[in-house]
Amino acid sequence: MDYNDIQSLKDNGFSGFKTVQELWLDSTVIPAERGVYLVLDINEKLPEFLFPGVGGFFKNRDPNVTEDVLKSKWIEDSRVVYIGKAGSLTGQATLRSRLRQYLRFGQSKKVGHWGGRLIWQLAHYADLIFCWKPTPEHEPRTVEVQLLADYKNQFERLPFANLTN
Repeated sequence: MDYNDIQSLKDNGFSGFKTVQELWLDSTVIPAERGVYLVLDINEKLPEFLFPGVGGFFKNRDPNVTEDVLKSKWIEDSRVVYIGKAGSLTGQATLRSRLRQYLRFGQSKKVGHWGGRLIWQLAHYADLIFCWKPTPEHEPRTVEVQLLADYKNQFERLPFANLTN
């Protein structure tokens, strides 16, 4: 799969392709089932970073990192800035519930969605695009691990906002 090609993502089962702004207005389009998701930056310019970002503090933990960290994590030739998962074969979380948490975190709410927090330090965060892929037959974590491995094969490191495997 070519992570920089929207058609390739669609051919591999991803759908949605809604901006943060669109999802803040209507998140009911997100499936209420487990799966994986990508956050895309289709802006072709170098990013501007926010200090502080708009991510919420959770348990008094500052979600912000320094400009040096952001610059070191940025991958110029990648449209994918985060790969995540929602739910498990035994859990109740869904793409809709997980992404709603993520989106609320970006509205400075105290939500426990610590993963991917670096996107909220991008000045154009409202224009980032979320797409998702339900995985009804597969463990989302297994699919996420494979997506991260495939991404690392293409770009030689993790996406911008993925801080761990």
